[in-house]
Amino acid sequence: MSATPLPQDRDVWRIAAPMILSNVSVPLLGMVDTGVTGHLESPAYLGAVAIGATIFGFLYTGVNFLRMGTTGIAAQRFGADDNDGLRVSLGQALIVALLIALALLALQVPIGQFALGLIGAEADVQKYAAQYFSIRIWSAPGTLANYVLIGWFLGLQNARVPLYIFLTINLTNIVLDLLFVLQFGMKVDGVALASVIAEYAGVTVGLAFAARALRERSGQWPLARLFRLRAYAAFFSVNANLFIRTMALMFAFAFVTAQGARLGSIVLAANAVLMNLQHLTSFALDGFAHAAEAMVGKAVGQQRRDLLERSVQLALKWSLIFAVGFCLLYVVIGPLLIRLLTDLPEVRSASLEYLPWLIISPLVSVWSFLYDGVYVGATRAREMRDLMLISTFVVFMPAWFLLQGWGNHGLWLAFTLFMASRGVGMHIWYRRRVLPELALR
Repeated sequence: MSATPLPQDRDVWRIAAPMILSNVSVPLLGMVDTGVTGHLESPAYLGAVAIGATIFGFLYTGVNFLRMGTTGIAAQRFGADDNDGLRVSLGQALIVALLIALALLALQVPIGQFALGLIGAEADVQKYAAQYFSIRIWSAPGTLANYVLIGWFLGLQNARVPLYIFLTINLTNIVLDLLFVLQFGMKVDGVALASVIAEYAGVTVGLAFAARALRERSGQWPLARLFRLRAYAAFFSVNANLFIRTMALMFAFAFVTAQGARLGSIVLAANAVLMNLQHLTSFALDGFAHAAEAMVGKAVGQQRRDLLERSVQLALKWSLIFAVGFCLLYVVIGPLLIRLLTDLPEVRSASLEYLPWLIISPLVSVWSFLYDGVYVGATRAREMRDLMLISTFVVFMPAWFLLQGWGNHGLWLAFTLFMASRGVGMHIWYRRRVLPELALR
């Protein structure tokens, strides 16, 4: 196998651009769901879909390790030109995804009752949210399989297929939303059914491209490595740590929401507006993290230090350029974005008061986003877990406790320190521990 030349800017963009487009399509779907239910005769429908989307967002984010873990493992197999290993990485991840999905289906009644009881909405909203949940839960096999397929193709440095999968899911969902609700007169059941069908449409596209990709790569399916439990040791080692890391991250975001609620409904609403801008930043910057995952994994698979360091350098350069761009964007049109997101004067005023935290957030957050990609590509999930736990429980929580007298400014400062500690910790650990331990040539 000839030596791979050092990557250039275009190699970063070849992966980052489709993933940025894919990520941007996600909030568009949420807007359509909101739009079609928001024009029905009762606000209970809109509330029910919002609650249902929150529940599934929590469930599916919790198993997003299937995407990240698959990317790192597949990227290293791709870099090593291990075609049998690529088949194993795909097969093992799909089997685990199916088993998790079957568990969710088997436990759907207690899960639904617990989640809806925890939220405690009004009776009408609860009824429609339960209806939504009972239908959409059947998307679980499709959703988790799509996580695997997207991760696997990113590992192959192919971001076009993930884009096709995202667009298939979201466009199918949007069309069926409009058809079921506006044309057929369905309510939340139509919105849920549209999501279920859309996920399986995405799986169909993904599997078709996967079959073609494997036909182009000679090799065998090592069935023993698919059906022998011990063969999953590496897979579970990576993904169990990613799961714990994701739970800690979700805890931090949920804690910000909960503490905002304790400060009053105006502060809660303002924080929700600002968190939308935070998510917008992460959607864009994650594109470069995905590029880092694929390029770093390939470098580790080829055991080349020069390839690894060049990949990190390029991904970091473009991440920082975009982070500065978002800072300037929020300085210039931040107030306009707030006005677009809410027309409530009190919420607008509070959002403007706390907007400076969002202006500096891209430059603070960019390091952790980028290094998430680096660590995933290097399959250093244990370090990701440890650093996330330290940032959450040694930095974020004590900082919040000490800064409570500062009100919501203290909460945002604690959150900013949380994001900063993630980035600083991952950078230091990467230079002092991860890079030397990889022992690349």
